[in-house]
Amino acid sequence: MPPGRRSLVLDAEYQRLPPPLQGEIFQVKPDTGTGVVVLGGSSGRVDVARARLFASQGTTAIALRWFSGEGQVPGICEVPLETFFAATDYLVELGCKRIVLVGTSKGAEAALLTAVYDPRISAVVAISPSSVVWGNIGPGLDGISWPERSSWTLRGTPLPFVSSDPEWVREYRDGLIAYRDLFERCLDMHESEIDAAAIPLEKTNAEILLVAGCDDALWPSNKFAVSLVRRRAASGLLTQLVLGEDAGHRILLPGETTPRSSLRAHGGSDEADAQLGRLAWEHILEML
Repeated sequence: MPPGRRSLVLDAEYQRLPPPLQGEIFQVKPDTGTGVVVLGGSSGRVDVARARLFASQGTTAIALRWFSGEGQVPGICEVPLETFFAATDYLVELGCKRIVLVGTSKGAEAALLTAVYDPRISAVVAISPSSVVWGNIGPGLDGISWPERSSWTLRGTPLPFVSSDPEWVREYRDGLIAYRDLFERCLDMHESEIDAAAIPLEKTNAEILLVAGCDDALWPSNKFAVSLVRRRAASGLLTQLVLGEDAGHRILLPGETTPRSSLRAHGGSDEADAQLGRLAWEHILEML
């Protein structure tokens, strides 16, 4: 960490976001003119600790609640991408000249899509990302989880998605459900849906950093990341890719102690997840 930056967060102004936004914000004086929006995954966690880490680098950092809050969709079901546009609006109003999205898992899916449809996004850090849009996890505003719907909408229209497989037989790892095989199976079963559901990352000029563990037991984020790199390369766009051979789904940035899920297998290990996080952090600092 650069000299003098470690204590910056101690002087940060910490407050709740104004409605309709939900979450927390750190504002540091003086700031670097960069705004960061931190998006958690399907756990619904508002990642205040990670926002604090980014604030320690002199950024204005938001830990955004983007579902399951008051008046929000209870699950990841037809979540409006406008939710993320609004966070950018707020950072721009605060004077941020550069907007960086940092998303994990489903939050990475959201961050990449937002960069495609919002040209104000300067950079994205996508941790354990997807390369396609998937169906809902949990209920929509109507309280219904099935039949399956898209995770996201844009201007009220659901985005195309790759369908699930209700006949999938659960697989287990260390006593927890390992979903990686489900996602790989769905890609094989519904190959005809992939093109429409693919995140068109070649349509953004934002700087992209992808971070994934090859031992991800929740979904094949390493394969997704490679697919995104190839897609952008076909359009002449460079993409940073940081892979960890032994890391899993939960990547730990410096100082983080994010707990493992008690329901889903993540793969990896504390040591491997933290090692990949340290390597990714070096690239993140260059991006910031």
